[in-house]
Amino acid sequence: MFRPGSPKEGFAKRVYAIVRTGGKQYRVKPGDTIYIEQLEVPVGETVTLVEVLLVAVDGRTTVGSPSVAGAVVRGTVLEQGRDRKVRVFKYKHRKHYRRTRGHRQSYTALRIDGIEV
Repeated sequence: MFRPGSPKEGFAKRVYAIVRTGGKQYRVKPGDTIYIEQLEVPVGETVTLVEVLLVAVDGRTTVGSPSVAGAVVRGTVLEQGRDRKVRVFKYKHRKHYRRTRGHRQSYTALRIDGIEV
């Protein structure tokens, strides 16, 4: 009888990384789809994220200062789009001040293909 996760069962490596892009940080693993700030890359192209803050492979964690040297995350652009509209309403009590504005954030859908250390 094999223990779950033993090498004889043929389990894949458990790998994840934390990357920074667009001023935000994302925890990613191969196969994930993330929605990030818009990148000027056409759909179907490959993107390389080089600002990798942390990499974990089978429980061994490498933390960068500020980023892990030589680590990259590769992904494929699935779609370029815009998010739903957000209403911004300002109001001052008893002063007859009301302002309404709308905002739609542009995004890039990115499928993570691999993490290389």
